[in-house]
Amino acid sequence: AGAKDDTFSVLDLAEYTKNRPWWRKIFAPNSGSSAEKYNVATQLVIGGVTGWCTGFVFQKVGKLAATAVGGGFFLLQIANHTGYIKVDWNLVQRDMDKAKQQLSFHSGGNKMPPEVKSRVDEAIIFLKKNVILTGGFAGGFLLGMAS
Repeated sequence: AGAKDDTFSVLDLAEYTKNRPWWRKIFAPNSGSSAEKYNVATQLVIGGVTGWCTGFVFQKVGKLAATAVGGGFFLLQIANHTGYIKVDWNLVQRDMDKAKQQLSFHSGGNKMPPEVKSRVDEAIIFLKKNVILTGGFAGGFLLGMAS
């Protein structure tokens, strides 16, 4: 019968990305800020379009979530009023007190955990490096929320 060909070719990703400049721009380890890559108009357009899309989706999802939560609350109130469910308010109060104690325990030092602080610092650095892109995104987001 036929012999199996067990040879494999190896793909060197470093060489592959050198031959594709768009790939290198996106995935380079130190790609820099968008201010170094694009002019002001391009940054505003990219930020504005992505902001508008995000705001529009956020508005639609927000309305859907508000409708679901409000409808669920309404149905629970009807079920409680008609006697289908009965709320143990003592248990609710005990659980709320326990949650308050845990919140006061965790927020006593008023310090951010180090992993949250590092993420916040990264976000601030990104915002400072890409002020125009961020401004376009914010404006587009507000327009998307309004439409």
